[in-house]
Amino acid sequence: MTSEAFVAPEIRYRIVSVDDHLIEPPDLFEGRMPAALSDRAPRIVDDADGRKVWIYEDGVYPNIGLNAVVGRPRDEWSMEAADFDEMRRGCWDIDARIEDMDLAGIQASVCFPSLIAGFCGSVFSASKDPDLGLACVRAWNDWHSDVWAGTHPGRIIPTQITWLQDPAVAAELVRENAARGFRALSFAEMPAKLRLPSLHTGHWDPLLAACEETGTVVCLHTGSSSWVPLPCDDPPFELLPVMFPINAYVATADWLWSGVCTRFPGLQIAMSEGGLGWVNMLADRCDYVLDHSASGVDGGHWLDDRRPSEVLAESFWFCSIDDPGTLDGVIERFGPDHVLLEVDYPHADSTWPDTQDLVHERIGHLPADVIDKLTHLNAEVLFRWPPS
Repeated sequence: MTSEAFVAPEIRYRIVSVDDHLIEPPDLFEGRMPAALSDRAPRIVDDADGRKVWIYEDGVYPNIGLNAVVGRPRDEWSMEAADFDEMRRGCWDIDARIEDMDLAGIQASVCFPSLIAGFCGSVFSASKDPDLGLACVRAWNDWHSDVWAGTHPGRIIPTQITWLQDPAVAAELVRENAARGFRALSFAEMPAKLRLPSLHTGHWDPLLAACEETGTVVCLHTGSSSWVPLPCDDPPFELLPVMFPINAYVATADWLWSGVCTRFPGLQIAMSEGGLGWVNMLADRCDYVLDHSASGVDGGHWLDDRRPSEVLAESFWFCSIDDPGTLDGVIERFGPDHVLLEVDYPHADSTWPDTQDLVHERIGHLPADVIDKLTHLNAEVLFRWPPS
């Protein structure tokens, strides 16, 4: 592995990143599965090219190169599978991750899964053997709690995956995990795209009730439902990340009109890696449709006393990696209280290790109290972090 040498930046800001990722280490499932299922747990093997890949049931899950490129010269970036020794160690080793966080002034981090689990645990929830899939979900959460978040208390905000095949089981997992310190749930942004019941059916209400009850933040990461609104069948790769904000727009509109936030007004939803440029547009469009294009039957399908833009402002949190053209506009309309910052370590989109300089360039002109909210206070309020 070729590593770039980094000069430690000036640490101007305390940053809490609400969207980073981890690369699951080879020993994650060792000793965490029921004995009868241990030999069928996800495991690392060598593929035909001699590279390390995960095997689970009938699937092969490589560590896609662009998922772990921090610390590598840009001319070495590719979509090819990457071995652990080709990655910066902070991708999969928690001690090294904390060192990298310190280097960029990142006080705390929300970390989403990698491909072997799916961003919302969708791989395990689609298992042919439900007992095996649920055991993998539990094992992943146990490792996240004990190792990834537990090794350096206060630095990693515990974020769980759950069992998508049964909302009652998922609700119980949320309650169990909340009791041991989990603050967030990585959930499917659009469940119907995973061939699961939609938000409009009420199917997910037991799970969402548990999240509201425990203060568990529902994090909807772009791409968690394996869907991108591509306009053709032969797009260049770059078109996929260009469309990420459209995912956030579509998903948020769906959550708004599902009535979830009316039934669970205390529910807090974070749109992870969705950017900000779509927020004002969605607020304008939803309010306009309510006034002009709604069906009118029995008052239409909007049953909240608040306008859609008001629900958007109260129940949703908007996460920005770098939105220089739209950040100020969202703050001007909605205020600064629901805007969060992301670093996206170790993905190609990541601002690491230049996070401090970029943040200063983008928001350094704002009042000091607003800067504090964006860099860390909003995230600390949302995730109730650090724990008292």
